[in-house]
Order: sequence, then C-alpha cells, then structure tokens
Amino acid sequence: GLTMSDLYPEDDWNYVFGYASLHARVGVYGFARYDPAFFGERRPADVDTLILRRGTQVMSHEIGHMFGMQHCVHYSCNMNGSNSLEESDTQPAHLCPVCLRKLHMVTDLDVVARYTALDRFYRDHDLEPEARWVEARLSFIEAGLARAR
Repeated sequence: GLTMSDLYPEDDWNYVFGYASLHARVGVYGFARYDPAFFGERRPADVDTLILRRGTQVMSHEIGHMFGMQHCVHYSCNMNGSNSLEESDTQPAHLCPVCLRKLHMVTDLDVVARYTALDRFYRDHDLEPEARWVEARLSFIEAGLARAR
C-alpha cells in the first residue's frame, strides 16, 4: 500500500519509511517524510523528482525484504538499513553484487534486461544519476560478455 501518512508500526517504534512482510508478501510505504513540506521546509522546484527518487528507493528496499533479503552489511547497497531521511538519501538506489545475486537466486532475473528497463525508467523520469549508474553497469557487463566470446 502507498500512503502520504506517517508510519508507526508499533506504539513504541520510531517512524518507518516502509514496512514489508516476507510471510504475508505485503508492504506499506509512507511518503509523508519524503516531502520537505512535512518538516515545514520550502518545496524545491524538483519536489516531484525528489519524492519519486526517495519513494522508489524505499519501495525497492522493502520489496527486497519481501523476497527474503535482510539488511546488507557487505557493501553500500539499497538493502542497507536506514534510521533517518538523511541516511537514506546517501544510500544507493541499486543492489550490491551480493544482494543482486540473492535476488537472482530467488527470481532467476535477467540482469541485462533489468538494467535496460531501469535505464529507460530513470531517463523517462529525469533520474539522471541513477541512469548514468545503470548505463555504466550495462557497459561493464557488455565488455565482460565480449571478452568471454
């Protein structure tokens, strides 16, 4: 589920950006704190892009939990835990090699097709840093495939 409400899964918990259940295969994502206006700050001109960037990052993280992935401790990764918006904003939108392999094991995904689709999505939504990262990964993969031939 998606909401612009602030999320508190338990009375004694701090807020969360999202919460997912592996067993129930459901997740809820709260976008309230992604909007600077939530904190009484002025909205930047690119507020829609900012909320989209933050939202897709937390949704992909929580969906990772739905695939059985825990918080990553190996590399800088989309599956790293986060305790604040500032910390979340510094984390990458993408999985590290360890977590990408975990996702591949449970979904049998085609990594090239996944990165190609992500590249298209990022470019269509003006998420240029993410698009450049994916483009670099695709170039790396293609170079490796060419060497293997």
